[in-house]
Amino acid sequence: MQFEEVIGQESAKQQLRKLIDEGRVPHAMLFCGPSGCGKMALAMAFASELLGHSKLLRQWGHPDLHFSFPTIKKPSMGSEHQPTSDDYATEWHDMIMEGPYFTLEQWMTQMQAENQQAVITGGESDRLTRKLSIKSSQGGYKVCIMWLPERMNLTSANKILKLLEEPPQQTVFILVSEDPGKLLETIRSRTQRFDFKRIDDQSIQQALIDKRGLDEDTAHRITRLANGSWLAAINELKAGNENQMFFDLFTMLMRLAYSKRVKELKKWSDSVAAFGREKQKRLLVYCNRMVRESFMYNFHNPDLCYMTLDEENFAKRFSPFINENNVIEMTEMIERALRDISQNANSKMVFFDIAMQTIILITRKK
Repeated sequence: MQFEEVIGQESAKQQLRKLIDEGRVPHAMLFCGPSGCGKMALAMAFASELLGHSKLLRQWGHPDLHFSFPTIKKPSMGSEHQPTSDDYATEWHDMIMEGPYFTLEQWMTQMQAENQQAVITGGESDRLTRKLSIKSSQGGYKVCIMWLPERMNLTSANKILKLLEEPPQQTVFILVSEDPGKLLETIRSRTQRFDFKRIDDQSIQQALIDKRGLDEDTAHRITRLANGSWLAAINELKAGNENQMFFDLFTMLMRLAYSKRVKELKKWSDSVAAFGREKQKRLLVYCNRMVRESFMYNFHNPDLCYMTLDEENFAKRFSPFINENNVIEMTEMIERALRDISQNANSKMVFFDIAMQTIILITRKK
């Protein structure tokens, strides 16, 4: 993988190239930044530069490149077994061959995880110690990319700390973190930190046009919704994505509430209550965004609104019903529901209460 394949992040690419050109590559690097900004893509491109862009890297099979990542323990594993990245090498390879932009949720699905917590175990640290003690097969660098190091358990973190304090010869560690504050302070102090910003809008828009074949207007709308995250942009493109479902549920709620169709609203609340709690929370976040966007649409300033074409077409008709007389109460209502769902309240009651309050709020005269 080459730096040219990373979306945007031009200043970061220049910074990393300069380290290589000037022979100032740190032995331990910590890549940080918001989700979807391309931290992992930059790490993989940087590793490719260090290892010489050999044919082996096209399939991510280079013997001097080691990936480390969170794993789960399956029931079939022995009681004494600590899962390591080797246990999931095939699943990991299949995922990264699809591209360097992915989420923990995608990885959990790839591992066929259920309710387990993915962690980096002490056994994983032992594996890395053994593998990195072997000399480079190509006579150059050995590179270890650890994805989500904040998921190390304490045993693993202490063993990795020792590796960072006494690194094997010509070994470069790249820790790619979503939440560096959860790392041991001693680990953070042993690394050189690189903070990457969100991807600029122009780069995302151009990538949507070049890589996904979108027209300029659609690419522009998705770029604004993505807010600097390539992952968010890709999610918007997925057929039948979750946001489309949430849009349908939001519009149904508002139409039924306006018509005061209580029986249908009860069915609506029951169907939403059947979702898992995490999905219910995501729906509430979406509803709050649509209330905000509908209110802002009244100001007729496109720069203030971040909506898909379907959402905007709905807002054209619906926005007058979200105004200064009810927008604060609607927002507070949804935020209370989000808090209640997070605290395991009865979801049927929470969503039916939203439905009943919505009748009152959106039929209130301006």
